[in-house]
Amino acid sequence: MKELEGDSAVGTPVSEVEIKDAQLIFNAVWSDLEKEFGVENLRFPKEIILLGGAPGAGKGTNTEFIMKARGFTCPPIVVSSLLNSPEAKALKDNGMLVGDQEVMGILLRKMLETEFRDGAVLDGFPRTKIQVECMKLLVQKISLLHRNYADTELASDFRLPTIHVMVLFVDEKTSVDRQLYRGREIAAHNEEVRATGLGELQELRATDIDVEAAKKRYRIFKESTWDALQSLREVFFYHLINAQGGYEEVEQNILNELQYQSSLELEPETFEAIRGIPLASELVVHARQELVKRLDGFERDHRELFHQVIELIDTKFIPIVERHAISGRAVINNEDEVLSNPIALGMLIDIFSERGYHAVVDKQLTRVPERFDLETGAIEYSPRTIYRIRIYFEGSEIRRGAH
Repeated sequence: MKELEGDSAVGTPVSEVEIKDAQLIFNAVWSDLEKEFGVENLRFPKEIILLGGAPGAGKGTNTEFIMKARGFTCPPIVVSSLLNSPEAKALKDNGMLVGDQEVMGILLRKMLETEFRDGAVLDGFPRTKIQVECMKLLVQKISLLHRNYADTELASDFRLPTIHVMVLFVDEKTSVDRQLYRGREIAAHNEEVRATGLGELQELRATDIDVEAAKKRYRIFKESTWDALQSLREVFFYHLINAQGGYEEVEQNILNELQYQSSLELEPETFEAIRGIPLASELVVHARQELVKRLDGFERDHRELFHQVIELIDTKFIPIVERHAISGRAVINNEDEVLSNPIALGMLIDIFSERGYHAVVDKQLTRVPERFDLETGAIEYSPRTIYRIRIYFEGSEIRRGAH
């Protein structure tokens, strides 16, 4: 199967022939790697991000954001650039096609470079169903190496792989519009370079200036690469990322998907054990509405207690908080009986939250000496409850003149 010719049929599952071909291709590539590097040196990235998407979906635009979100410092591995590598050019110069086997060989050698040890973004991979099957086989091999070296001094070099799939999706109209917009920007840039002699010319593809060519490129993606990306779901769970909106909206969609997939990094038993605890992102979705509902309920069902807590905050707490307006942090000890009611503590936290503060309450039980028995020497104590309330808020900036 040729890398650039997407000859998979739309909607068809991976055939037995394709799986068999993938196994033959991968086994040949892996055998070459073992001979070239030695098994003990086949140290692949701990985290691999497969980044795909429609033309104009913003893979290049969002790559840096994705890498920053995962803490990567290495450059992305752009598969289309690998096809212009010396190895690929040598094949083409000899009249050979850069097929799946050649792509896998070049890509895996690149992934073995030391700078990708902690993680790598594979931009534009996989593109064919055979490449998808090869990726599955690679994960199996890395996992086997992890088990084989688990009890050796090389264990830290053969970590269990983490796979993230980032598929950015836009509809045909958005794809075409963005391709043509990019074409106009490149054309303007090249014109300025020619006029001034400054800078370098950028490649202007036919799909960047011709509507029908841009539509054809999108159609080819849907008929070939799209089908390959869909087949990834058999092993690697992911959702499509809506890339239709502006930068901030798309970045948030990417973060949401990364958070979802991060839960899947855990072993199945671990994930099942903790999945009942809600994600923080789920809690905050309706947090404001729930806060309003609770406060209205306090006013309606516990009005007297509610107003006692408000009075306590207003007269005892706020004067102290005001004196800490610069630091944005105040610690208050209080023994008022009203706080002995658990509902009152909830009211206190919610009132502060509604007003823009963050309140944390600690209940401390102590004993106060009340009486000393001269005959026995015994000391009688009475219980005492102290509530320590920590109030956090955005402090004031201190602006000082230059000296």
